[in-house]
Amino acid sequence: MRKVKGFTLIELLVVISIIVLLMAILLPALQRARNQARAVVCQANLKQWGTILAIYTEDNQGQFATNLVWLLGGPSLIEGDPNKPGVYQDINSEGIALCPMAVRPGRSSLFYSTSGGEIKGTFGSKFEAWEITSPLLPPFRCSYGFNMHGTRFNTYAPRTRTDIFFLRGRANIPTLLDATNPRIRVPGEDLPPPSYEFTERGFCINRHNGHINVLFMDWSARKVGLKELWTLKWDSDWDTAGPWTKAGGVQPEDWPEWMRQFKDY
Repeated sequence: MRKVKGFTLIELLVVISIIVLLMAILLPALQRARNQARAVVCQANLKQWGTILAIYTEDNQGQFATNLVWLLGGPSLIEGDPNKPGVYQDINSEGIALCPMAVRPGRSSLFYSTSGGEIKGTFGSKFEAWEITSPLLPPFRCSYGFNMHGTRFNTYAPRTRTDIFFLRGRANIPTLLDATNPRIRVPGEDLPPPSYEFTERGFCINRHNGHINVLFMDWSARKVGLKELWTLKWDSDWDTAGPWTKAGGVQPEDWPEWMRQFKDY
């Protein structure tokens, strides 16, 4: 009789084991590559926002809007929306409002009281976007937030809008960044880091492997380490060598446990 050639069960198991091993080695590398690509897209989004803000401030004598939420919303604002300014510039934010790492809407309730009325929606998180559902129609979703202190760089009159063209060190002033809500407020340089990752401060989140992406007031965008956030110039009084920096004497063990793995600055 003619003998039929074929694979034995042991040979098949060996081949399957090798394939599984290769997949276990390659999948994390592929995931890292995918996340790096998403981080690059996020930076590209912020650079486009930089172009928009550069044009806006040129048209407004170096000043930001008093209500920055409508600036992010762009064409989502409709007639009758109390947050829509009298002089409206139709900024098309479609395609650049979301970091690819945070596309889905969050679930925690968001509420703001503004001069134009109430804003309702949901906060974002590490990998979720914040969303405004009222009074905007349709709902507007975004992954970035404005540094509200950086738009008013005036020590003596904090409610006065600043002509940014006269500011020094604009390359170190955060303007728009990865965040869990549209408006970021930073009380002072001695502000301790959050003991857990998600807080309503909204910007100290591990969205890009120990970093977030930041657009600065010179309209450059780059990734910033989470501990590096304390070295940025958040407002006119901020000490960039404060107690939560290496220059200020912070030790690695001083940081909350979830942040100790990240690079020191």
